[in-house]
Amino acid sequence: MNEFQPLVLGIDAGGTMTDTLLVDEHGRFAVGKASTTPRNESEGFLESAADAARQWGLSSEDTFEKLSVVLYSGTGMLNTLLSRTGRRVGLLVTRGMEDAVLMGRGLQAWAEYSYPDRLHAVTHAHPEPLVPRNRIRGITERIDQFGNETIPVYEHEVVQAVEELLEQDVEALCVCCIFSYVDDKHERQIADVAQKVLADRGVEIPVYLSSAVRPVVREQSRLNSVIIEAYAADKSREQLVGVEEAAQGQGFRYGVQTVLSYGGLAGVRYPRLHETMISGPVGGILGAKYIGDVIGADSVVVTDMGGTSFDISAITRGNVPIENEPTLARFKLNLPTIAMDTIGAGAGTIIKVDPLTKKISLGPESAGSSPGPVAFGMGGTEPTVCDCDAIMGRLNPDYFLGGKVKLDIEGAKRVLQEKVADPLDIDVYEAAEGMANLLEMDAKEAIRQMVSARAVDPSEYSLMAYGGSGPLHMAEYSRGLGFKNILTFPFAAAFSAFGCTTADYLRRYSRSVQLTVPPEASAEHRKQVIEEIDAVWAALADAARREMAEEGHDPADVQLEMFAMMRYTGQLEDVEVPIPLQQLSTDSGLDMLVGEFERLYTSINRAVAHYREAGHSVTELGLIAKVDKIKPKLVRQPLEGKKASREAFKGTRNMYYNREWHEARLWEMDLLRPGNEIEGPAVIEHPATTLVIPAGDRVWVDEWTILHYEHA
Repeated sequence: MNEFQPLVLGIDAGGTMTDTLLVDEHGRFAVGKASTTPRNESEGFLESAADAARQWGLSSEDTFEKLSVVLYSGTGMLNTLLSRTGRRVGLLVTRGMEDAVLMGRGLQAWAEYSYPDRLHAVTHAHPEPLVPRNRIRGITERIDQFGNETIPVYEHEVVQAVEELLEQDVEALCVCCIFSYVDDKHERQIADVAQKVLADRGVEIPVYLSSAVRPVVREQSRLNSVIIEAYAADKSREQLVGVEEAAQGQGFRYGVQTVLSYGGLAGVRYPRLHETMISGPVGGILGAKYIGDVIGADSVVVTDMGGTSFDISAITRGNVPIENEPTLARFKLNLPTIAMDTIGAGAGTIIKVDPLTKKISLGPESAGSSPGPVAFGMGGTEPTVCDCDAIMGRLNPDYFLGGKVKLDIEGAKRVLQEKVADPLDIDVYEAAEGMANLLEMDAKEAIRQMVSARAVDPSEYSLMAYGGSGPLHMAEYSRGLGFKNILTFPFAAAFSAFGCTTADYLRRYSRSVQLTVPPEASAEHRKQVIEEIDAVWAALADAARREMAEEGHDPADVQLEMFAMMRYTGQLEDVEVPIPLQQLSTDSGLDMLVGEFERLYTSINRAVAHYREAGHSVTELGLIAKVDKIKPKLVRQPLEGKKASREAFKGTRNMYYNREWHEARLWEMDLLRPGNEIEGPAVIEHPATTLVIPAGDRVWVDEWTILHYEHA
């Protein structure tokens, strides 16, 4: 009988590779990889899962029949937005707001532009709108900011608008009215009229309401959120449902879960699927938080380098940063998201040399999974950083993906010579290392900028490096930054998938409010504030328990954590204040909420920034609903000797580093034991990743089998 009993399967479908982490009931891991298949993601999913199962000598059917949880994360929805391949959407808005989509916001119109391009507006172009102007109709209606109806809905305009949009073959309808976050009755009325028109015409298309998708202030972000839900979410849902059907076809008994942008899990039929837009990178931050809690590292900078991008974030004193209004794919959204920075710097980045100026540029294009780098032998014709790593001997040509891909070293060398080395008139190996160093410099500069922007003191933080290419390039992009320690993992390539397996079932609900607590507020005013806060929390709690029950969770298992977005009256930025109460009820509860706000405000801005004389404002109320899930566990093992076993040693290979060749000792990562130390020049190989150690540096393995990197 096989000793492994699979429990949780986590999948991260990136732009290049689909990574799997299989976890058993004793906390042991198996890593699988396969090329991402964007046309049908279930194919890459099954291949990657089967690869992980093979590590334990299991078939796919044996594995899926035993699993309790399958988690799937990826960037399919984001790719739909970037490629503009979503649904044909029609939009109904408050009359006078028909140009809101075209106008956008300056913050999103200039997003992702470099500093020079922001200086020279001649290079600027607005993002292409998801809904063109000819598919937008204004409806006469108005509810004011206090929830009073000032103009009723002109229903005949709704009928005419829907009929005109149906003539344009729209596949979904969105409704967004001003101040619907205060009172949504006009949006519901418009939707009811629209549904009658659709029924009369015999048409079945979904109708989305901004007040149902994201009932919070800032109509531009709310508008973007509802449009993206209609435009991209259902196309992504089709892929996720396909993944679920593929898993169930292999014997899985439950529903597949996906990862929300703020760190929870939801079923693939979750009604606000746009909240999963960046589920892949989020998994890595969740994994870093989980491991940090286990090993006692509460302040961590995380770095994820794959084939396409380089993601960075910082966890400070155990707090995962949340951005309430992120810009994604050049859209400003009302979508709480784990904050991170991303640049186009992965090992699949394409290298270009201008034939006239000899200027070198990396990306932003990536070779992706198909055709991939030249070394993959799948038809790639452009040199990439991965090709550079291959010809410098840093990658094992016979062991890439455990030997499933035989690297074409000569083909990569020939293309790099022709398109990079010859135009620059330098040696091909010097060119290869130069390109790798450029990638590492870009990554290091991105870390520096993030550290500076978030006031991070590296000496107080651990750096975690993961992703398929993270261990390959971490030696240089971490050098000289002054971090307390530098960590990577045997499952680095599937670390984001690992992070997904550490998440709980979680939902976040919120609603905008307009509440003020003046410094000398009367007892009656304070009572009204308390009653309104408790009423909103109670309504959100009912919605949370109802939705969680619809996904099969026992309402008794649902844990609720209330929060309020607060500021000193007159300020522009909010602070999210969690509070360990289900309701305020009394003056003492309100005092506790204000006290928690001031404590958090002090920790962020220092005590001298207090401004109690202005009073306090509550702009949003919400809650987080959570149900605990089975998680993997790291197993602590006794330290053994510094010398690695003979079985772990794989021989030597020539490796080009610092403009000279070295005889690097080769080691198998999974055979290293706690306490082992490896000194450079060396290469530690794993079927899914490679850790390069230049001369003078060293790596040692701790009791959790985490690899610690130390510079000379």
